[in-house]
Amino acid sequence: MAIVTVEFPALALILLFPALGVVFNMFAGPRMGRTAVNLVGPGVMFAAFGVATWAFLTLYSMPAGGALSAHLWRWIEAGKFHTDFALRLDALSGVMVMIVTGVGALIHLYSVGYMAHDEDVARFFTYMNLFALSMLILVLANNLLLMFVGWEGVGLCSYLLIAFWYTNPQYAYNGRKAFVVNRIGDAGFLLAIFTIVATLGAQGVWTLDFTALRDNAPMLGGAAATAIGILLFIGATGKSAQIPLYVWLPDAMVGPTPVSALIHAATMVTAGVYMIARLNFLFVLAPNALDLVAAIGALTALFAATIAIVQPDIKKVLAYSTISQLGYMFLGVGSGAFASGIFHLMTHAFFKGLLFLCAGSVIHALGGEQDMTKMGALRSRLPITFGTMFIATLAITAVPPFSGYFSKDLILEAAYTSGHFWLWILGVITAGLTSFYMFRLIFMTFFGESRVDPDKDHHIHESPSSMTIPLIVLAILATVGGWVGLPDGLLWGNAFARFLGPVVGTFRPALEASAASLSMVASIASAVGILLAYVFYLRLPGIPMLLAWRLKDVFNLLLNKYYIDELYNFVVTRPLFWGSQNVLNRGIDTYAIDGAANGAGLSVATSGQIARRAETGNVQHYAFVYLLGALGVVGYYLYLVAR
Repeated sequence: MAIVTVEFPALALILLFPALGVVFNMFAGPRMGRTAVNLVGPGVMFAAFGVATWAFLTLYSMPAGGALSAHLWRWIEAGKFHTDFALRLDALSGVMVMIVTGVGALIHLYSVGYMAHDEDVARFFTYMNLFALSMLILVLANNLLLMFVGWEGVGLCSYLLIAFWYTNPQYAYNGRKAFVVNRIGDAGFLLAIFTIVATLGAQGVWTLDFTALRDNAPMLGGAAATAIGILLFIGATGKSAQIPLYVWLPDAMVGPTPVSALIHAATMVTAGVYMIARLNFLFVLAPNALDLVAAIGALTALFAATIAIVQPDIKKVLAYSTISQLGYMFLGVGSGAFASGIFHLMTHAFFKGLLFLCAGSVIHALGGEQDMTKMGALRSRLPITFGTMFIATLAITAVPPFSGYFSKDLILEAAYTSGHFWLWILGVITAGLTSFYMFRLIFMTFFGESRVDPDKDHHIHESPSSMTIPLIVLAILATVGGWVGLPDGLLWGNAFARFLGPVVGTFRPALEASAASLSMVASIASAVGILLAYVFYLRLPGIPMLLAWRLKDVFNLLLNKYYIDELYNFVVTRPLFWGSQNVLNRGIDTYAIDGAANGAGLSVATSGQIARRAETGNVQHYAFVYLLGALGVVGYYLYLVAR
């Protein structure tokens, strides 16, 4: 089927608006004042969302498989290799652009209220606009190299935003940790790009354009495709916080809560899933790499969920929940159901963005308190926050007809019917754990007896409208956002998969199975999780303490996150510090590099001292030396004559 591509220069405006926001907030914002910054910071994102909607509707009116493009300028010319700075909006990037600009704009609006008391609001919106700009470059890029520019941009911005309150040394450390861990993954991405260029270039193909890569992918061969797929997935594990490179994400919670929402819902952590879906034509050539993606995704989903069930910090629960839900997305794309993975990415953007913003509203009401053991009975005092957070919880726990129900079911169905039976089992168990830890959060925060510190009790109030309006809009999306992917035979069926099909392909199950039966099993697991949370935290609240005492070792293992940070510190960080201090600093730097530089200087100084003793400035000395030289020359010639 021929792909219809239409030139659409207005795509550049989607990047231009947040870029203008960055320039304004960086240079004029501090002088223009808070009001101007609060207008421009979110305003440019809503403007970008308006243009994105226009482009998306234009795309939707075109024949299936169509695309919009905007060629901005020639970028790199190096011999036979060339690449352009060009944008492309097809069904896949169209969905992502709507998520990034739409959810991102709501988070920017929410930030106006959340950061109302922060003095450095211009710097905050500079980083936020730059973050959104980087993510938009990533999803709109028409080639792998430009995607990598956006990829690095979101990594830089995550460091800037996580360490936004940089005067706190721990916050600054957490920002560096995110930056360094992501660089490890980025090395895999870069090696994949080099491998693609080397392999295709050897066969006369010198491009990284996605359309050209799709056309020439069969030239790679199975071994090269597998190597490239694994390297790309290493990059994805860094950005999307999968085993073993997930450790940065829970510590990213120290940044302002809108930052957490933006990173977890609309931007950075979804980059790995998007990249694999974008390069689906490479991964289908490497089934072993796809199996690895699915296995790591399922294991990460379960691993993170087990940690979330005991965490007392409301944002830490949501952080591990994000890691777990991303695992579901990788399970989906790893099973070959690329559209299902992106579908869950979209619904997750709605309900996880909402969950983080609601958590921020609770924290805002309690004067910065994040410990759920110091909350309780807040539902009547924060009615909008409670109502919207409850809707988001129903969505993430896959209660029908909320959005997460449809997307999670499709992933589990794909895992089963693609032959990954054990990964499906892990996904079902994770569904039960998800329901447990999310309703634990709801019950501990909004129900039961109040455990709020008396000094903070008088401070409790519902958030201002700039914060509650985004909550309500996202709650609506978390409710109905999944209806674009209904089961086949129900109303319009899975319109979402049909829309993405020309770009990411159609999932073809290897096994026959009843979708209704599979859905029933997952729903029962979720129901058991909700019931246990209800019994543990409302009906018999002494049980959790009793279990924590009886199963002290297991409880401490989960509470301390399997001691993975300590293990990394012992196995990786300490040896690196020791090697840096004793080998690189005291050895190579001090003796080799500094020794060479200092030795060169010393030799010049010594030779200068010798020359200075010879150059006395005394004419009699010079004449005497001249005489000795002349006698030497005469003596030499006399020797030659006499021989």
